[in-house]
Amino acid sequence: MIDRRTLLTGATTFAVTSLAATAPALRAQEAVPASLPEDFMPRMIRVKGAVQPFEIHVDPDAFALYWTLPEGRAIRYAVGIGREGLYEAGVFYVGAKKEWPAWTPTPEMIERDPASYERWKDGMPGGPNNPLGARALYLFTPDGGDSFLRIHGTNAPDTIGTRVSNGCARLINSHMVHLYDQVPIGARVYLRRLSGSMGTG
Repeated sequence: MIDRRTLLTGATTFAVTSLAATAPALRAQEAVPASLPEDFMPRMIRVKGAVQPFEIHVDPDAFALYWTLPEGRAIRYAVGIGREGLYEAGVFYVGAKKEWPAWTPTPEMIERDPASYERWKDGMPGGPNNPLGARALYLFTPDGGDSFLRIHGTNAPDTIGTRVSNGCARLINSHMVHLYDQVPIGARVYLRRLSGSMGTG
């Protein structure tokens, strides 16, 4: 079994060895930008190492999110992650799920960039222009508190594979919908530590 300390390091736990099929719901025509690199498309992989099924693991060095499945498999999604100093490693769980969620910037975000966030201090309704995109998973701490970290959608595919967000992990909307439909409330989420060298996924 891999313990928490190992899971939060930059050590590779997932072998990106594609299986015959990609993520089934994404083999059909989806609203995926034509410019999205093939490497950023979700795909089924083999898991290298003993991890439990039905968990989320985010590898910030690879800009990758893994949804683990039984029989040593996982679906790999490409993500954008938090900017320098804003990515937060840890072990969390999915405490809430929302479709087309509303969004309110945190006081820290407003303090860092009032020109961008002050006008939304009372919240932005959900919709295509909302920063949380089509779906969001709300990450809670083991003691039950909201971490204010989210795994969410975005309609800006050029931000995938970059360090761009205020600490959250983002997937393009169609991929986020696919992930969202599989992940139950209470699922464990591991956000690994950065190793210091960023890969391209």
